[in-house]
Amino acid sequence: MKKHLPNAVTCLNLFSGCLALCHIFAGDLETGAYFVGLSAVFDFFDGLLARALHVSSPIGKDLDSLADVVSFGVVPGAFMFDLLRQSGAGLPGWLPYAGFIITVFSALRLAKFNNDTRQSDSFIGLPTPACTLVVASLPLILANDRFALSPFVLNPWVLLGLTLLLSGLLVAELPLFALKFKTFRWQDNQVRFVFLLLSVGLLAWLWAAAIPLIILLYVLLSVISPARPVYT
Repeated sequence: MKKHLPNAVTCLNLFSGCLALCHIFAGDLETGAYFVGLSAVFDFFDGLLARALHVSSPIGKDLDSLADVVSFGVVPGAFMFDLLRQSGAGLPGWLPYAGFIITVFSALRLAKFNNDTRQSDSFIGLPTPACTLVVASLPLILANDRFALSPFVLNPWVLLGLTLLLSGLLVAELPLFALKFKTFRWQDNQVRFVFLLLSVGLLAWLWAAAIPLIILLYVLLSVISPARPVYT
């Protein structure tokens, strides 16, 4: 029975992603963003559970990627499509569809991950959940705009630029650390602990507006960290 538990959690990730899509289609992007957050939690815990139970299988790996391509591929594309559609009249009719560039590059990212032996203990390129959390934070920023960011967030060229930037980061040859703790000793996890502490502080201070900053912090700490992926 225990070998099926991680797959069950992966299915909850997929189900949450489907619910996020339903709310996006209904125009309720804020609720959709919360379901994305739930998908990210399930995505984190399915791997954690598999490692804790010492179970893995090719089916589990494929199921995880199939769930991720919905929750962290189709969903951010749908978010960006809707945001671009809201961003103003007089824009080219094709522009909102450019949001699905993220979907295409997310699928490429997941395919690369499944076939890249260098990414067992770290990542190369921005993980799809991190990309999706940036996009999903935008409706939350709009719904709770304490810092008057709405004109900036709903600028179509800002949205298009963010789409292209995130898409490029997904497939970039950029080594990034993973939040996988083999031990909890400070000397083995300095970058991870610093990242988590700063992230909690930013969330407490800025709420949803902190999420893009947290992902930027993640990239910057990875760049300055001496840790690099193991090439085999």
